[in-house]
Amino acid sequence: MSKRPAGVGFGWGARSAGKSGGWGAHGFVAPPPTQDLNVVRAESLVSPRDVKRALPMTAPANRTIVASREVIKAILSQCDRRLLAIVGPCSIHDEGAALEYANRLAALRQRVGDQLYLVMRVYFEKPRTTVGWKGLIYDPNLDGTFDMEAGIRKGRRILLSITEMGVPTGTEMLDPISPQYIADLISWSAIGARTTESQTHRQMASGLSMPVGFKNGTDGNLQIAIDALGSSRHSHGFLGIDEDGQTAIIRTRGNPWGHVILRGGKNATNYDASSIAAAAEALRQADLPSVIMVDCSHANAAKQYRNQSRVWRDVVAQRLAGNDSIVGMMLESNLVEGNQSLGGDPAKLRYGVSITDECIGWDETEALIREAAAQLAG
Repeated sequence: MSKRPAGVGFGWGARSAGKSGGWGAHGFVAPPPTQDLNVVRAESLVSPRDVKRALPMTAPANRTIVASREVIKAILSQCDRRLLAIVGPCSIHDEGAALEYANRLAALRQRVGDQLYLVMRVYFEKPRTTVGWKGLIYDPNLDGTFDMEAGIRKGRRILLSITEMGVPTGTEMLDPISPQYIADLISWSAIGARTTESQTHRQMASGLSMPVGFKNGTDGNLQIAIDALGSSRHSHGFLGIDEDGQTAIIRTRGNPWGHVILRGGKNATNYDASSIAAAAEALRQADLPSVIMVDCSHANAAKQYRNQSRVWRDVVAQRLAGNDSIVGMMLESNLVEGNQSLGGDPAKLRYGVSITDECIGWDETEALIREAAAQLAG
C-alpha cells in the first residue's frame, strides 16, 4: 500500500484518484490542468530593443518626430492657429502603396503648410467588432498566419521611411504591447471608440510620449472620452513590458496632451455646430481644455466614404465662422476610392484600395485640403 507524503491528503489530494488527482491504488495521479486549455502554443517574440537595434531611429526621422510633436502641442494649446489634419488610409496593408501616398502627402504639405498641418494616418492595428483582418502588425502576409514579428519589423520600416520624408505619422494605439516597438516614430496617436472606456488604454495613454486623441464611444457617448482624457492626465502604475521584452511595472507621470475626437454614434452624427458647442461646454465643465477634433469618417459619414466631403466642408465652415474649439479633423483617404474585400488571394488585391473601411481617393483628398487651405488663408 502506497504511503502519502507528509501534508498530502487534505486538499485536492484527499479526493478520489482520477477526479481531481491525488494518491490512488496505483500511485500518484496528477490533477487535471486548469490553465492554457484553449492555447495551442506560445511563441517567444523579439524584444523591442532588438527590433530598434536592427531598424534604428535615423537623424531625419528624429527631426520629423521631435518637431511635429511640438507643432501638434502648439495647435492643441491654440498657440499655433493652423488646422491639424490627420489624413490617410484606414489601414496600411501594402508597403508600396503606403510610401506612394506618403510621397504625395509630402508634396501637398509644402503647398498648404501655412494653413493646415498634415499628419499621415499610418494605422497598423484594427479593432474588430467580431472577426476580420486585425492589421499589418498582426497579419502582415494577409493570410491568417499571424507572423507578428515580421509585422512589427515591417511596420517600423514603413514608419522610418515616411518620417524620413519629413511626414509626421499618426496611428491608433490598440495593443498595449506594440507601442514599445513603434511609438518613438509616432507624432500623434488615437485611442479608438471601442477602447476609450478601457482602463488599460487610459493607463497606456498616460505614458505615451505624443499627443493622444480619445474618440467618443460607438454609441455616441462623449462622456467616456472626457473621462479618459481626465484619467490619462494623471500618473498610473500598470503591467507592461520594458525595452528587453520583460514583464514590468510601468509607472507614468501622466500625459497632458490629450483631446477628444467626435466621430458620431450609432444613431446620430456629432459634427454639427450644436454638438461641437455642447462638447466644448462639457470639457469646460470638466475643467479640461475645450479643444476638439472631428472625424469626418465613421459614424459621422454613416460609414459611406462619399459623405466625408460634406462633413469636412461643414466643419471647415464652422472654423471660418469663428469656432476656435475646432483644432483638427480626420479623413480616411487612400490612393483609390472605396474599399475591397481581402478575399483568399492577396495577389489579386487592387493597388491603392483599402481592405478595411471605405476611403476617399487621392484626387478628392487633395481637392478638399487645397480648398480648405485657400479658405483659411482668407
